[in-house]
Amino acid sequence: MSELLDVRTQDGVAVLTLDDPDRRNALTRQLSAEIVAAVERAEADEQVRALVVTGNGRAFCAGADVGDLLAATEGDPTGVQLVYDAFGRIADSPLPTIAAVNGAAVGAGMNLALACDVRVVATSGRFECRFLTIGIHQGGGHAWMLERLVGPQNAAAMLLFGEVVRAQDAVQRGLAWKVVEDAELLPTALALAGVAGGRSRELVTSIKDTLRTTPSLPARSEAMAIETERQLHSLAQPAAAELLAGLRASISGAGTR
Repeated sequence: MSELLDVRTQDGVAVLTLDDPDRRNALTRQLSAEIVAAVERAEADEQVRALVVTGNGRAFCAGADVGDLLAATEGDPTGVQLVYDAFGRIADSPLPTIAAVNGAAVGAGMNLALACDVRVVATSGRFECRFLTIGIHQGGGHAWMLERLVGPQNAAAMLLFGEVVRAQDAVQRGLAWKVVEDAELLPTALALAGVAGGRSRELVTSIKDTLRTTPSLPARSEAMAIETERQLHSLAQPAAAELLAGLRASISGAGTR
């Protein structure tokens, strides 16, 4: 049983809620291990087609546990590595992932949000690197993930000059897809995830894999070859024939009105 992570599945979507509000959902060793285990269970469950990650209380995630950071200053990086494992496991998941960012996403907690495919942020949300403030270098691929989303100037402003991006600016900066009122955060994330949750697992994981692999290819023809093979495979599935037949029927019906 998870003690610091609430996991619930509905309509093909597994919701992972960091549930340690007294510590602002800091990534302790225990919580980090529970995240890894929960993602592995979700991937093993054929009924799960998407993941939503959020936090309980006023913060999404306050980052790594300070005790583990202090242990690393004394030569024991075990706790820090477990934190890397937590958001790395989400980043590596073949399932579509959404971060529903309530309150602050700080440091490694920001990494947890960056590791997801899409971020929806509440009006109370904010993104803060904070590594420079506490005198350490960023870790876990933070700069790589951040710069790919926001570009070099925004990444420099956040990492080198401590700029905090609040919800209202998150979409403009490239950190979030949508900003919503706090009460609408989880319903919005679930509605978004439900689109993937309602389709075949093979199809949604194939689309995500294509999104990951084709941007790095040197030529459009190479990307086209991959997409063509996968599209033709999807067209051979019964679900595609059923959906397309329904689409044709709806078009024909509209034309006779």
